[in-house]
Amino acid sequence: MKQTSYDLVVVGTGFASTFFLQKYLSKASAQVKVLVLEKGYLYPHGERLKEKRGEATPYATINPDHEDVFENYNKEKEWFFSQGFGGSSNCWYGCTPRFMPSDFKMKTLYGVANDWPITYDDLEPYYTQVEEIMSISGPAGTPFPKSSAYPLPPHLFTTVDKLLHKHYGNLYISQPTARARQAVNGRNACCASTVCSVCPVNAKFTIENSNMGVYEDARVELLYGAEVYSLDLEQGLARKVNFEKDGKEYHVAAEVVALGTNALFNANILLNSGDSNPFTGKGIGEQLGLKVSVYLDNLENVGGSTWVNANGYMLYDGDHRKEVAACLMESSNEPYFRLERGKWRHIANFRMVFGDLPAMENYVATMPDRMKPAVHYKGPSDYTLRGVQHMKDKLPDIFSCLPVERIEYHDPYPSEAHILGTSRMSRTAAEGVVDQHLIHHQYRNLFVLGSGSFTTYTPSNPTLTLSALSLFAADKSF
Repeated sequence: MKQTSYDLVVVGTGFASTFFLQKYLSKASAQVKVLVLEKGYLYPHGERLKEKRGEATPYATINPDHEDVFENYNKEKEWFFSQGFGGSSNCWYGCTPRFMPSDFKMKTLYGVANDWPITYDDLEPYYTQVEEIMSISGPAGTPFPKSSAYPLPPHLFTTVDKLLHKHYGNLYISQPTARARQAVNGRNACCASTVCSVCPVNAKFTIENSNMGVYEDARVELLYGAEVYSLDLEQGLARKVNFEKDGKEYHVAAEVVALGTNALFNANILLNSGDSNPFTGKGIGEQLGLKVSVYLDNLENVGGSTWVNANGYMLYDGDHRKEVAACLMESSNEPYFRLERGKWRHIANFRMVFGDLPAMENYVATMPDRMKPAVHYKGPSDYTLRGVQHMKDKLPDIFSCLPVERIEYHDPYPSEAHILGTSRMSRTAAEGVVDQHLIHHQYRNLFVLGSGSFTTYTPSNPTLTLSALSLFAADKSF
């Protein structure tokens, strides 16, 4: 650490921090000083591939396993994320659908939960910017409004995808994705091998391969191994950031602080700091997902050019959301054979993903070990579970355009690997933690970034939206 005080201190190097910094640096003077504190270390993509192949690499233990850094009080529920430089960009699968305009108006449209303090139209230009930076592959037609074309062409449909798209049009589309359809910006084209957590051909966008130039900027000092545990909060401001490195404690002053870890650790830092907002740490959750297998009568499901090939919106929008959760359909193109002679490919698998609502009984709390948050989670809401039953009631009719023999429903997955909530966005401090610019309602130089800010939990994957929110927040605040 070169100084004791900085214009901006950012905690974390994942999507939220990096996109916030990208916009901030584009507007800041040449004299600003920025400190980025990352508790982990860079684990290069090439070394990750070695580990996946079973080869020795000195990087294998450089970052702790995610299960070792928090206490989970519900062992049936899993919470997935990645430690180290780039955060969960190192383990995400690259799915980048936008939210629907209705997702921001749940109270107004359906009488459910709260409206977000921003609208889809507010975020639309920033969606476009993120899509350009990530070189997203996507279709010409979408169920959500879009002011520009995707940078890369869409992935190819499978046999079943073609039939569903023909029947439902833009309610069934090639999934927008950061898994490149063609080589771009040093990334290769997706190989459709479905091992996306560590892409074997480096086709998926990550912070490491982003070419955004954020951490190479001369104004930015990046400090690895710096584990933040609290802030000094005084007179409506965050004055200092407190962290440990190599067994020693450090305290750095800042004009502006941006917390960009995930929803577990942002909450833990705020709670350790004495943040008394009643919503801080509350409402942790994510979507609920389950697999559906559709057995086909004399139809081979072949083709496609990526892992999640398509998104279906037939159960997403509509008045049913007054009573049951929306559902986003993902068409899975993972290698799978039907174990019946002559019918090996007569099957299609889908992941059905349901939104949820934040609940106060699901929360993050502190522990005697100040670095380690505790997660208390009772389960998805009744609203979400009703959405599952609604899907089962409607799906036979939705698939009536296919030659279906039978539909098999599997148990819910233990996680969707999307940690949401704990610092929800709201118009006032009586309803949430941060305002529409992700600034803490009480501490007006403190940004709390990431999907922890989501007011409600849509079925759409969160990464594109949380990245767009970071651009929006920095653009409107500096």
